[in-house]
Amino acid sequence: MNLHLRYNLDKMCRAVLTEQLDKLGFRYSLTDSACVYFYDHVPDEDYVKLHEALQQYGIEILDNKKAVMVQKVKAIIGGMLDNSNAPLMKVSAHLSNELGENYRTIAQIFSETCHMTIENFIIMCKIERAKQLLIAEALSLTEISYKLNYSSVAHLSNQFKKITGLTPSSFQKIAVSRRHFKTTMLN
Repeated sequence: MNLHLRYNLDKMCRAVLTEQLDKLGFRYSLTDSACVYFYDHVPDEDYVKLHEALQQYGIEILDNKKAVMVQKVKAIIGGMLDNSNAPLMKVSAHLSNELGENYRTIAQIFSETCHMTIENFIIMCKIERAKQLLIAEALSLTEISYKLNYSSVAHLSNQFKKITGLTPSSFQKIAVSRRHFKTTMLN
């Protein structure tokens, strides 16, 4: 039997974070999915305990201002891609508004840290999201292209092939045949 799951990483991380913070007895509030405000000073030994506890779950405490900014950029972009009601403004303007920083500075820090441009990161995220939607088989390529704010199906198809080496329909056929193969193997 196969059990296909959909999960919300943001919710999972938030639950783990809350659990670990409560276990260590901190007084805090979560200001957003990736930021904790502590009401009291955190002693070094408690900070180390928290750091070690979170590392077990693959959660890293970011001490570097550039790393924090990159994480915020990724979260904002992820939110824009997940939210079909996202503001219809340029990504650069949206990032500048959200972060209160000049886009040129944001882009430079992102490129230095991630070794790719924000634009390439967005393309990679869109293609990953397109893959998920293609595997789910619930939407047509036209609907996926519209959902991901592509100007046309051809534009999505070109970027998809450039990144994956496959056309979207070839990718979907392979994913479906693998799923059917696994199902028949288990029966």
